[in-house]
Amino acid sequence: MQLPQWSNYGNYKSDNYGAHTLRFDIGPYTFWYSYKTLVAFRAPGHPRVVCENIWTVTTGKHLNMIDGGDKNSRVDYDTFQRLVKELIEPNFKAVA
Repeated sequence: MQLPQWSNYGNYKSDNYGAHTLRFDIGPYTFWYSYKTLVAFRAPGHPRVVCENIWTVTTGKHLNMIDGGDKNSRVDYDTFQRLVKELIEPNFKAVA
């Protein structure tokens, strides 16, 4: 697997704000974070999964940057957590 690559998905002029909109690509996986919270991901063989906004207005703006504001395609928080456990966690082992 290749080394992780990171970028910002936000369109911020200041790097201070851009640090709150991080995207990590690890091999075929992509993870989108709002601040320190995983809010969306893409796994091999699956479309991008975006969680509904249960957080703040700012995180809502971040979600809009990820999916273009397509709120109908977002999944509820419980479904998001279940999909993380099914599609992501088995492929990443914790290092002690």
